[in-house]
Amino acid sequence: MPVLDAAQIMQLIPNRYPILYMDYVDELTPGESIVATKNVTINENFFQGHFPGNPVMPGVLQIESLAQAASILILKTPQFQGKTAYLGAIHQAKFRQVVRPGDVLKLHVTMVKQKDNMGKVQCVAMVGEHKACEAELTFIVEEAAAKI
Repeated sequence: MPVLDAAQIMQLIPNRYPILYMDYVDELTPGESIVATKNVTINENFFQGHFPGNPVMPGVLQIESLAQAASILILKTPQFQGKTAYLGAIHQAKFRQVVRPGDVLKLHVTMVKQKDNMGKVQCVAMVGEHKACEAELTFIVEEAAAKI
């Protein structure tokens, strides 16, 4: 049973289809770590052009998936509830394995450092026992924008 399902995720972060890259949260310790799942399917809109006849999940979307998981981790921390987390920087991003339709991307994010409204997280996206992508992300938290 997921800790957070898709509807609960959408209550925390502003991302929606076609740029919501997370299906559910498996584990969550606010302020410490999160494990979330992205089921990669052939129905993803980005596979239409990346690449025809050889579908590969773009690395930038793997990073975006990790950033969305990081946002949930950050926004479930008591002092940041009801706010919005923004990606401030990407450091040491490495892509280790191609991600294809049918893969299950496990998004592991650990809080490294937090001060005031900024911080760093260490992220790893796994497919089975293999690292697909890893990076250190810097985030900035601000008041949530008014909904239109």
